[in-house]
Amino acid sequence: MIGLPLPPGPLRVVCVAAHPDDVEIGCGGTLLALAARGPVDAAFLTLTGTPDREDEARQAAEAFLPGATSHFARLPDGRLPEHWGEVKSALHEHAGRNPVPHLVLVPRTDDAHQDHRLLGTMAPTVWRDALVLHYEIPKWDGDMGRPTTYVGVPDELARRKVELLDACYPSQKPHDWWDHEVFLGMMRLRGMECRSRYAEAFVAPKVLLDVAGGR
Repeated sequence: MIGLPLPPGPLRVVCVAAHPDDVEIGCGGTLLALAARGPVDAAFLTLTGTPDREDEARQAAEAFLPGATSHFARLPDGRLPEHWGEVKSALHEHAGRNPVPHLVLVPRTDDAHQDHRLLGTMAPTVWRDALVLHYEIPKWDGDMGRPTTYVGVPDELARRKVELLDACYPSQKPHDWWDHEVFLGMMRLRGMECRSRYAEAFVAPKVLLDVAGGR
């Protein structure tokens, strides 16, 4: 296993979620690590959510990546496949309002939730010139897969992630799956797989290894 460096300088990141909290659950530690690395120009797009949940998502985006912008498509939760054209338009509009990103974070294409699957499938066709990483979300369905790519998360940032989840998404705390042990346990498991204490894992369907240094 070898580490691949990110490009130097400010990083442009697009975060795509079917629902408020998807991104932060799936890769909040990665977001915090990117923020600690240096300047990040981040743009969040969330496809569903009530006004109250949108407020939570805005707060979370700012907490995890200060200065991030947040946009919402306000489509029906659990019904995104029925709104294929509107989802496609929302993704292309989001791509058009921002410079080409270095990194795009989206759900997995084989996620058990239909809204997640649709976004995961569409995103690589919208952002063809970015590194697209598909994040994972623990859930009742038990759909954890076999990741290809890992981001090590320092202990303090792993714990900061779960603190921010609680602070930014109070509406979700009554759910039985909203639990520090779930979130930290998932990161600990993925950390074990890449020889880190904590980590978050992704599927990277296409990566260009530039061995010639851009020549």
